[in-house]
Parts: sequence; C-alpha cells; structure tokens
Amino acid sequence: MNVENTSKQSWWTRIAHPGQFVAWSRRLLVPLWIATAALFVLGLWLAFFASPEDYQMGDTVRIMYVHVPTAWLSQFVYGVMSVSAIGTLVWRHPMADVSMKAAAPLGATFTALALYTGALWGRPTWGTFWEWDGRMTSTLVLLLIYFGIVALWRAFDDQLRAARIVAVFTLVGAVNIPIIKFSVDWWATLHQPASVFRLDGPTMPGSILTPLFVMVFAFTALFLTLHLIGMHTEVRRRRVMSLERRLAQRGAA
Repeated sequence: MNVENTSKQSWWTRIAHPGQFVAWSRRLLVPLWIATAALFVLGLWLAFFASPEDYQMGDTVRIMYVHVPTAWLSQFVYGVMSVSAIGTLVWRHPMADVSMKAAAPLGATFTALALYTGALWGRPTWGTFWEWDGRMTSTLVLLLIYFGIVALWRAFDDQLRAARIVAVFTLVGAVNIPIIKFSVDWWATLHQPASVFRLDGPTMPGSILTPLFVMVFAFTALFLTLHLIGMHTEVRRRRVMSLERRLAQRGAA
C-alpha cells in the first residue's frame, strides 16, 4: 500500500513540478509535430482533391474543413481552461495556471478564425457576412471573454494572484459554452442543427465526413503542440522573472 501511494505521489509530483514537467513533456513535441503535419497533409488533400463539391454550395463547402475544426477548438480550448481553473482553485496545482495562461491566446485565435471563416462561408450561402443569431453572437461573446482573460493575465505582475482571479473569471464565463452548443436548438438561427453527432447517425456522406474528421484531428493536434510549447515558454519565463527578483533583492541587500 505504501509503495502504491509513493508511486502515485511520484507521478503527481512529476506533473506538478514545472522543471520535471518540461523535462518529460519535451519528448512529446517531435511526435506531436510529425502527427500534426501528417494529418494536415492528408486532411488538405482529402478536402481539396478527394471530396466532392456540394450540390448546392459547390466549392464553397470546402471552407467547412477549416471553419468546423476551429469552431470546435474555440469551445474545446475553453474546456481545457475550465479544467485548469478548477485545478488552480481546488488543488492549487502549480501547472494548472500555466496551462490556463498558455491556452487563452490559442483559444482566442481559433475563435477569431471560426468567426472569420464563418463570415466567408455565410456570404455566398446565406447572403450575409454577419447575422446576430444565437450561435454567431454567443461565439463573439466567447472571443471577448478570451480577450478579457488575456488582458487579466497581463494586468498583474503577481501571476499567482492573477491565476486565482482568472480562474474564477474563466469558470463564470464557462456558462457561455452550452449556450453556443444549444443555441441552434433554443432559438431561430441561420445555423443548421447538428449533422454529425446525431442519434440517427450523421447526415453527411462519407466522402465529406472523412476529410472533415481528419481536419478536426489535425487542428486538435496543432493545438496540443502549441499548447505544450506555450506551457514550456511560460515556465521558462517565470524562472527568469524569479531569478531577476532574487538578483534585485540581493542588490538591494
């Protein structure tokens, strides 16, 4: 029993200690980059050369292969941040706020891309770049929440204090995620209801669904890679700041 507890504590310590986290997770970067590149090559080939045109939208449907993955990641990244926020507030996990901070600008970027590609897709499909419907408006609110979180991180020199404030703000903002998800069911909207994850099966043909899934995996792998790099960068940045404070204190003494 003691051996088991020691093993669990060792595993938890490896994840919690910033230096050990960087050391063991660095080995994941090359495989992640290779997987990301391979998925994008396959996904883009399938999207532009192997998938057919839509009988109504023609080649415009290919915007979907970027819009849907970035829209998915806009919510998935916020979910990662929400879990990290709980880790910060409940367990005081040293890497939780690092994860939360590294994910915020990535989530903002994917959300902005989702809105931009959605506007490009909406103009030929719906006849307008923008409509204040439930999903578009709630996604815009999500982008503003991301901007607010990034601004909060930069507003504090004390990152531990900032982490607790940002964690609370993140969890409050999480109420917007189910609104985005179910807005097409709750209100009249230009967006169509779910067409992939349905009880009666997806409504898309396999020739379109396959490249869409590959692109979703490609963008998700890209996020995981960039998130890991962002966490490593944040750990090193905090080390530098800590060393600078120590040198300043010694100089003052």
